[in-house]
Amino acid sequence: MIIGERLRALREEKKFSQGDIEKRTGLLRCYISRVENGHTVPAIETLEKLARALEIPMYQLFYDGEEPPKLPNLPKRKSAEDIAWGSSGKDARWLHKFRRLLARTQETDRKLLMFMVQKMARRLAG
Repeated sequence: MIIGERLRALREEKKFSQGDIEKRTGLLRCYISRVENGHTVPAIETLEKLARALEIPMYQLFYDGEEPPKLPNLPKRKSAEDIAWGSSGKDARWLHKFRRLLARTQETDRKLLMFMVQKMARRLAG
């Protein structure tokens, strides 16, 4: 689909002239003509202006149906935050409590804990 052809069809369907669109968007009539004739590809911001001027949701610039297209049932991708330990659920509550308790300890005790945890992590990795 060529966006210019779609824009012209939608404009004509609404019985708007290029001059009407010019008044509604602030875009020059010659620019609107260039878009409709395929000489210029509009930016997303311009497409938003044109959709508002045509009184349609933006998806209709790209889709012919009355309803938005159905999204495919794709599995949700996990972000780094979802994967990180302590980012949600029981782990997050446990980590929050641990941080609160650590804040009340002396620096020497925190250093000792860090040393012990590093030893345990090395043992598990090896």
